[in-house]
Amino acid sequence: MPSWVIDQYGRNDVLRFTKDMVFPIIHFPNEVIIKVHAASLNPIDLSMRSGYGATALNMKRDPLKLKSVDTEFPLTLGRDVSGIIMECGLSVSYFKPGDEVWAAIPPWKQGTLSEFVVASGNEVSFKPKCLSHTEAASLPYVGLTAWSAVNQVGGLNKSNCSGKRVLILGASGGVGTFAVQLVKAWGAHVTAVCSHDASTLMKKLGADDVIDYRSGNLEEELKTLPLFDFILDNVGGSTEKWALDLLKKWSGATYVTLVTPFLINMDKLGVADGMLQTGVTVGTKTLKHLFKGVHYRWAFFMPSGPSLDEIAELVDSGKIQPVIDEVFPFSEVPKAFLKLEGGHARGKTVIDVISKK
Repeated sequence: MPSWVIDQYGRNDVLRFTKDMVFPIIHFPNEVIIKVHAASLNPIDLSMRSGYGATALNMKRDPLKLKSVDTEFPLTLGRDVSGIIMECGLSVSYFKPGDEVWAAIPPWKQGTLSEFVVASGNEVSFKPKCLSHTEAASLPYVGLTAWSAVNQVGGLNKSNCSGKRVLILGASGGVGTFAVQLVKAWGAHVTAVCSHDASTLMKKLGADDVIDYRSGNLEEELKTLPLFDFILDNVGGSTEKWALDLLKKWSGATYVTLVTPFLINMDKLGVADGMLQTGVTVGTKTLKHLFKGVHYRWAFFMPSGPSLDEIAELVDSGKIQPVIDEVFPFSEVPKAFLKLEGGHARGKTVIDVISKK
């Protein structure tokens, strides 16, 4: 089948188009095969193309070293899919061939820049009725990443979020644009930090206050505002040193970062030492901030069909809309990677897989 694959890690020139990729097969009774209508790119695709996280992901792919071939290549990238179910495993009762679905495929599985992809039934959800496949493909990975950070790790939901002050750092990327809409739909007061040229978009998505991180001293500017109940950090780096001072003390306020050293530690130190180093780091930081009266947490993408069901409801009710920067035909996947690599996208880069251009 037609696919974009890599045969080694590296820069954009490692991407290769093939018509001979092995057709996916159902190995477990809970799996489905999806015909891909549209996919989209995320920063993790750039990272995986360069080999980031390879140690951890290879362990997840073959934990017992049972495979006769000791390589992950040829590897298909792409995490988001919107498409149609072609085939179901024996224990799949929730879906049937012909259903329009969307999903985010975990990074240790073959990706969606392909004609067909295999997913577990519990990773799949019915596509929002109000979206085209191209629009729907822009949401699952960023939506589930934001959902994991805000809801599962941060503890916010529609019944406890009303009136809370939420700060989102790096608000104009894929996860940021989704998170702004999510907490706004739940009734929060949202402060979005982004560059000036994204401020109109942020206002359109519902942000109450928009702050340009280039306009002066961001830390000082944020300190003039009332304290926050929740901070989502998509930026990392030096922001972590001062952002926690912006939280209300001893009130259950939480800082959640999506920028973590987990996979880098395992790449550098190996699986055992990497996990140990990661555990020590997160444990030390959590305790240090707990003594100061705030919660410090890490969040990761988690595949989840049931969470996508809830996201689909919010989309169909008009509370969350896709934010798409550009759509590329399947023949121009390398160009789409370069676009993403250029940075400062306003929303998502989407691939129309069934277009014949």
